[in-house]
Amino acid sequence: MPSRTPDATTGPAGVRPAGKPPLSSRMMRATWRGLPAKRHDVGWEPGLVVPAADGSPLITDHYFPRAEGDFPTLLVRSPYGRGLPWSPMYGLLFAEQGFHVVLQSCRGTGGSGGVFDLWRNEAADGLATVSWLREQPWFDGSLGTVGPSYLGYVQWALALDPPPELKAMVVQVGLHDPYALFHMDGVLRLENALAVGVGMTYQHQGMAPFLRATLRLQRRLRSVTTAQPLRGSYASALGGEVPWLDDVMTHPDATDPYWRGASPAEAAERLDVPTSLITGWHDALVDQTFEQYERLRRTGCETALLVGPWTHTSALQQGWPEVFAESLAWLRAHLYADPSGRRPTAVRVHIGGDDTWRDLDDWPPAATATSWYPGADGQLTPQAPTGSAPLTTFRYDPADPTPSLGGPLLSRTAGPRDNRALEARDDVLTLTTPPLTEPVDVLGPVSALLSVSTDTGHADVFTRLCDVDPQGRSVNVCDGLGRLRTTQETSSTAEEASTTAEDASSTTGQAAWPTGQAPSRTIVSMSSTAHRFRVGHRIRWQISGGAHPRYARGTGTGESSVDATVFAPVRITLHADSALLLPRDTGPA
Repeated sequence: MPSRTPDATTGPAGVRPAGKPPLSSRMMRATWRGLPAKRHDVGWEPGLVVPAADGSPLITDHYFPRAEGDFPTLLVRSPYGRGLPWSPMYGLLFAEQGFHVVLQSCRGTGGSGGVFDLWRNEAADGLATVSWLREQPWFDGSLGTVGPSYLGYVQWALALDPPPELKAMVVQVGLHDPYALFHMDGVLRLENALAVGVGMTYQHQGMAPFLRATLRLQRRLRSVTTAQPLRGSYASALGGEVPWLDDVMTHPDATDPYWRGASPAEAAERLDVPTSLITGWHDALVDQTFEQYERLRRTGCETALLVGPWTHTSALQQGWPEVFAESLAWLRAHLYADPSGRRPTAVRVHIGGDDTWRDLDDWPPAATATSWYPGADGQLTPQAPTGSAPLTTFRYDPADPTPSLGGPLLSRTAGPRDNRALEARDDVLTLTTPPLTEPVDVLGPVSALLSVSTDTGHADVFTRLCDVDPQGRSVNVCDGLGRLRTTQETSSTAEEASTTAEDASSTTGQAAWPTGQAPSRTIVSMSSTAHRFRVGHRIRWQISGGAHPRYARGTGTGESSVDATVFAPVRITLHADSALLLPRDTGPA
């Protein structure tokens, strides 16, 4: 396409008169530090109408460099509106660096026509928008995509049938599997569901309605999350019923036909569009990012991975200078053929506990699997047990559920927190090493092998890795939750279990098996980490019966947590053949 000379007031040829970006966007832009220097002044053409796949009008804003020449285009599709912070973060900043930016409200949001239906229209509407782009005189045929969270989901949806113009993608703290956002092993991620409900319902209406709704939810959080039944309890906090939220909360089975077609993960199985992935260790979607990376590497697609010390929101706040620089370097490399900003390795991760960064050739790096076992008196030891005797028992009471604290959440309470008050509760078990005499570096997926028995046959078990400093402050590193169903013993098994338990109780003072239930063994994924446990620190394994309201309360009966009106306390017994599984990095620091 030949170059065009833009008019001083109208922007590129073929674009009707446009003005400066919104004042609020320019003011927010002026507060940011540590960003690359501006290359171009920016023009703004708001309120364009792009036909969706069904003909609904998709309201779209166009940001562009006020300069001579052709520029590649970035497509940013959002259900959260086109105002703050999206206008300055994506429209203004990337246009300053030499990109056309098309910022569009998804169907049924931000003034766009039609009805918002979580995930179902994004692939078709993305392709419809690319068809519209082809008709624009300023589109030079070179396209990239960028954006976080659901703005990452729409990128994967487009990649299911990638248009030939698509040359690069940048998925920041991104989503591809809606089921995994709302459920873990059949357990409802209650706090996530409510946060997404507020965000999807109110954020596209503007910051003021969104903040009011967020504060209303915070005030009513306890009554909403402890309602019996839970179904529909959110309505008072969200200002009414949200049909899609009801649907996702009441379909806990990943194989349910409701979820068919929800995940565009298969796009990564055959994608050849260079893709940059960015996440944080305490991002609610961090595991989805690692899944995306693994699929892309397996298929041979060019990809890069950046993992910082961030939550889902702080990646776009405190982490924004690093996130923007990484995104810009990738887009310039593949849309401008300018690799000067790229780092030499595919992977860069932040090392927790040491506050350093490490460049790696791949993720996860080669590591030695190490097992740490529960011992007597709350010890965590590398010494393997000789049997599966019951060690200790705690009681989970749904009427006083073990509270959640920090971790990978969508809310402002996410991230590392001091766990000492939580660990002082009677329903929280801790197992801790002696102070370390040499540093221990853990890099890769963490998991727990749990050998557990219960007195009701049903339990959720929350398991967490913590770093305890010399002052006793216990800080969460990573965690996970599993749903267990222990089995009824046969008469011979029960007799043998009773004898074993009596022997253990009489000789060591340890807990006996709960009556009638044999131990259940299961592996619980605890996400991944890159963390250094320093000399003098201790490694702690924390175990409890839940984390509420991050997860819906376990009922103790096997009944759905959404519909239950009767809850039963559960006695949970940990057995000696349980293990915390850590990938220990033994290479050079």
